[in-house]
Parts: sequence; structure tokens; C-alpha cells
Amino acid sequence: MNKSENTPTRAGFAAIIGAPNSGKSTLLNHIIGHKLSIVSSKAQTTRMRVLGLLTEGETQIGLIDTPGIFSGATGSSDKLDKAMLQAAWQSLEGADAIVLITDATTSQAGGKTDLIIETLSKQKRRVILAINKVDKIKREKLLPMAERFNETKVFDEIFMISALNGTGVPELKSKLISLMPPGPWLFPKDQLSDLPERLLAAEATREQLFCQTYDELPYSVAVLPESWEVKKDKSIVIRQTILVARPNHRAIVLGKNGAKIKAIGHAARQQMAVLFGCTVHLFLQVKVDDAWQEKNEFYRLFGLSN
Repeated sequence: MNKSENTPTRAGFAAIIGAPNSGKSTLLNHIIGHKLSIVSSKAQTTRMRVLGLLTEGETQIGLIDTPGIFSGATGSSDKLDKAMLQAAWQSLEGADAIVLITDATTSQAGGKTDLIIETLSKQKRRVILAINKVDKIKREKLLPMAERFNETKVFDEIFMISALNGTGVPELKSKLISLMPPGPWLFPKDQLSDLPERLLAAEATREQLFCQTYDELPYSVAVLPESWEVKKDKSIVIRQTILVARPNHRAIVLGKNGAKIKAIGHAARQQMAVLFGCTVHLFLQVKVDDAWQEKNEFYRLFGLSN
């Protein structure tokens, strides 16, 4: 326990769920105050449960970022999609608070979010709703939207937020803090996540793959950690393998004369240096494997059921 026995502490978990690209990772990063969960414009960027830790005052919250839920149940025939859906719904088990985030600017304000609400209602879960990107929609449209969601009787409270610029996020954070039960902290005060650093590093590289190849590179790409070595000067040597499904995907990642992979490595290395607080030497190789999504070791590495 990090406090004296006479000082009451609180600790618990809050799961953030929502449709793909609704802003879950951006919200977690804003609340934590660190770039922890990767963000890109591609749907289903988050593939695994990511735990971010916030310790403020006497309270510690484990914020759980989850893969986007694109249907109400785990009915996809795709092995990876099915594993991600299962990970998202399993994150609710044992959570002391659940935040459903929805994008006010798209059909996710209905459609996909309605499917999630239907499942939450059947499970008789009580949820906080965060209507995101309110800075990009006219105010007169927000109240009817909130009223419609309120009529579902699923939500205890509704917050209007912008996860990107922080509007409404302090109020949401205060609400989550108030919901954490009394108890000892579960992690050291200065810990940011329970994920191994090698997985955080792999995710940083995958984010840059998506950000720098835009729509050229299909979703079916993975980054696997190969080795991690701490040198005498405290710098880290990281080796990773980028897996793609087709030879032409490999060519996209490499770029002309290797320019693209150099740019990806440079940006990922800078992000890792900030995350780990030291110099990082990153070495990347690209391999073609059209069956990587079927291999059990991938799912075990990233904590996914298969």
C-alpha cells in the first residue's frame, strides 16, 4: 500500500468502450496525461486491452482502453475480429465504472452505438455516456441527441466532451474518481500501465505504420517484438518484425529505396524515447506471412483469446 494505514485510499477500474474510431484511445491518453494508447484514422486500431493508470490524490484508477465494438455480439467469423470483440466485452467484467463513448459527428451517434446500448441493456449494466467531438457539431443538435440516449434508461449520467481538446474531460474524470471504491492502490504511484514495455514499443511502431502509409496499407499488419536490450549507457536497443500479408504490402512499408520504413522507424523511435525516458535504437525488418492472423502465438503475446 502506498499510503499510511490512517489515510483512506480508493482504487478501481473504469472500462472505456465504443464503436471503432469513437475516440476511446484519445480519451484515455488525455485523462492519463501521456501518449499510451495508439491513435490513427483506421478503424480497429486498438487490438488489445490497454490499461492506463491514473493516480490522483488518494485515488488510483485503472482506465481500460478496448478494441472498437462493431457489432452487438461476438459473431464475426474473422478470427482476429472475434478475439478483439471478446476482449472488449470481457473488459467490463469487474469494472467499477463503464464509459461508453460515441462520436457525435457520425452515424455512430446512432447505428453502431445503438447495438452496443442494446447489449448493455440486456446485461443490465449501468453506464456513463460520453458524447465525443461536441466541438464539431452545432449545439442545437446535441440536446436531442442526449435526450434520445437518455430514453434508453442505460445511462446514469451523460457528458459532452472533446477527447482531443479536453472539453468536458475534467468533469468526466472527477466522476470516475468518485466511483472508485475504497481500497489500497493496486499499482505503484508512478506506474503508467501494466503492459510490458516491449508491447508498448510494438504498438508505437504500428501506429506509425498506419499514420505514414495512410490508406495504402491494409489493416492486416502486425508488429512483433523480437528483442530488447538495455545498454550500459541506459539506452535501449529494440528489434521488431513487421508482418504483412502480401509482397506488395511489404513494398509499401519499405517505400522507394527504403525511405518509408526509415521514416516510420524515426517517428516510432522518437515516440518511444518520450515514453521510456531514454535514447532508443530501433531496428525494423519486414516479413511476408499471409497466415499470421491464424497463429496462436500472436494471440497469446497480445493477451487475446482465440
